[in-house]
Amino acid sequence: MTKAIVNRLIQAALVAFMVGLISFVMTRSLPGDLAYRIAAGRYGYDVVDSAAAAKVAAELDLGKPAIIALFDWMADLLRFDLGTSLVTGKPVIEEIGMQLGHTVQLALAAIVLSLFIGPPLGILAGLRPGGVLDRALMLVSTGLRALPQFVVGLVLIIIFGITFNLLPVAGHTHGAHLVLPALTLALGLAAVSNRVARDAMVAVSRSPYYAFGRTKGLSEWQVFSRHGLRNVAVPIVTYLGVQFVYLVEGVVVVETLFAWPGIGHALVHAIFGRDVPMIQGTALVMGLMFVALNALVDLFCHGIDPRRRST
Repeated sequence: MTKAIVNRLIQAALVAFMVGLISFVMTRSLPGDLAYRIAAGRYGYDVVDSAAAAKVAAELDLGKPAIIALFDWMADLLRFDLGTSLVTGKPVIEEIGMQLGHTVQLALAAIVLSLFIGPPLGILAGLRPGGVLDRALMLVSTGLRALPQFVVGLVLIIIFGITFNLLPVAGHTHGAHLVLPALTLALGLAAVSNRVARDAMVAVSRSPYYAFGRTKGLSEWQVFSRHGLRNVAVPIVTYLGVQFVYLVEGVVVVETLFAWPGIGHALVHAIFGRDVPMIQGTALVMGLMFVALNALVDLFCHGIDPRRRST
């Protein structure tokens, strides 16, 4: 366990370095005048002019070499300082702190919804492989995974927001605003987790220890609850680590589509405004969230699987 924690800390350090470097280079490589974009983010595109851009360039010292600006950011990062937003003038850590709670709320809601949808259906399909439910889930899962997330979100908006007017399609003022963005992410997660649960259930149900449970006279529910559930849970929980990639990636698209005020939404606005410290800080937090969530998956698997503890 100590070795696993050390490995995750090393991974976090590498993620911090690579995310900062790549986001800095990509932002500096975007077309358009950096000072003009920042000025437009501050004052608005309708009122900004070359004089405002020149004032911003002089204030922020944008003429200094890019490599020096990168090293300055890295030095600040070693002091746990993410810098100051070039657009708002506020510390990046404060900006992210206000948005991170909304993103965590959306991510947790999506994960919980996906766990209620995907694994139970996958287990039921795995108990009768090749049946009607198994084939139907295969078709639906393939379709959901093939569709981009913004398409799934638009379909849900059309059905629940426009056609039936059951749910709000944008905003965050009350709990109903969370349903559609969380469901958009959850359907993509459940499309994969149900197949993982189905394959795990098939493997477990064909194992010798599962058959031995039946020979002892246990009912199907007793065999499943005593010998199947924990063994099926291990690959499902392990695969959650892979799904977090989909989740972190999807947060950017879904938050923008539903105007959800999280770090994904902030990242898009920071890119338009060429707010380099904000882009680097937001991307860094998203990368470290991925490392932290994978570490939690490792700890959870360590707890539910005694074979890992003995190893």
